[in-house]
Amino acid sequence: MNREMLMLVEAISREKNVERDVVFGAVEAALAQATKKLYEGEVDIRVAVDRDNGNYESFRRWHVVPDEAGLQLPEQEILLFEAKEQIPDIEVDEYIEEPIESLPIGRIGAMAAKQVILQKIRDAEREMLLNDFMSRGEKIFVGTVKRMDKGDIICESGRIEGRLKRSEMIPKENLRSGDRVRAMIMEVDLTLRGAPILLSRSAPEFMIELFRQEVPEIEQGLLEIKTCARDPGSRAKIAVLSHDKRVDPIGTCVGVRGTRVNAVTNELAGERVDIVLWSEDPAQFVIGALAPANVQSIVVDEEKHAMDVVVDEENLAIAIGRGGQNVRLASDLTGWKINIMDAAESAQKQAEETTGIRQLFMEKLDVDQEIADILIGEGFTSLEEVAYVPIQEMLEIESFDEDTINELRTRAKDALLTLEIAREESVEDVSLDLRDLPGLTPELISKLVEAGIHTRDDLADLATDELTDITAQTAEEATALIMKAREHWFAGQA
Repeated sequence: MNREMLMLVEAISREKNVERDVVFGAVEAALAQATKKLYEGEVDIRVAVDRDNGNYESFRRWHVVPDEAGLQLPEQEILLFEAKEQIPDIEVDEYIEEPIESLPIGRIGAMAAKQVILQKIRDAEREMLLNDFMSRGEKIFVGTVKRMDKGDIICESGRIEGRLKRSEMIPKENLRSGDRVRAMIMEVDLTLRGAPILLSRSAPEFMIELFRQEVPEIEQGLLEIKTCARDPGSRAKIAVLSHDKRVDPIGTCVGVRGTRVNAVTNELAGERVDIVLWSEDPAQFVIGALAPANVQSIVVDEEKHAMDVVVDEENLAIAIGRGGQNVRLASDLTGWKINIMDAAESAQKQAEETTGIRQLFMEKLDVDQEIADILIGEGFTSLEEVAYVPIQEMLEIESFDEDTINELRTRAKDALLTLEIAREESVEDVSLDLRDLPGLTPELISKLVEAGIHTRDDLADLATDELTDITAQTAEEATALIMKAREHWFAGQA
């Protein structure tokens, strides 16, 4: 039987054009799988076949895990201290093996062994083809629609298959069997059966890569696409930067008579593209991102990472866009929360903010309205600024003498200390399960308390936009925090 095994390995190796070791590995897996059936539970069996004479040995083995980790799979694992009793110098992640009686090949069942071996061979062939495909370094998958699978599209390129999920398609795009398709390679998952390459036609990265192929200056390093925001199939914005003053970034991406941008638009089912100039200045970047609307003024709030953008009545609808599309894309492109308003709304908001600051100064600094208005007129908006702005800057205020300034700074510092003590006390009122939530700082807890959020369930019930309004976090940070707060809801569920 051992001689017949060697002949079988040689025949399969030649027929399937795979290495002998791969076939031997498949034989070992088949023997191990059959041997496991002799035991109750999920034991770990290893079979070693001699590549020269076909003899084989079988072992039951246990994976060495750290003592503090405990046994998750008792039939396959052993704690380090127990393993050291048998092998003193053994380390974590090594194995302890015990020889067991080998199962005769004749008892495996020819069909079962053949199926396991052939499946291993198919997996090896598939992995070889996939590795060859990925070694080309291609970012875009070019193939044809092969079939539909539960709403997803399976695309074929040679003998390689990719899966384009329904959520990654361009809305209203109708792809049929045999259609040529291009999509971004987002992930390769070898555990997936059939189509291991996950594709996307709606990802911003796909548009960036399409422009890279259409605009040689990007590949040459003269231009760079810094960021991209898309409403797939409808409209998109990309921000470009030139690394060569002689190259016009917008004109270069548009191309002669729009040839380059039209090529991208045609590939993406008519998706219109706004090309804007990237800027290190966030306000200037936002102005460009809101094109074609003309901006009158911008107020930047660094703490909330937001901007109030003022436009005239004629540009209000343009700035917002149909269904809020223009401002939403501009916000995604720049990473800033953008509030569009007309001059009247801006004036009202500024008046409300001024009233709030005036009230803060009058109450916490114990001053009258005249002094509060002088501070506001000089650009002070918080107690921190009054307390810690360099004293030389405050001495330049003509209405105040040095004694007044020192007194104001002292009162501001005392007020901040009182607020900090109150904040720490408010944190004590928060439930322990919320205080212990990873990612929550005392500052965030204080903001949550002010908004009436005292327990983990209170936080878990919030929507992302509600939390960003409270904490001024990014949407990604807020979503991650909410999901962390919800984990205990699903603990213990399969």
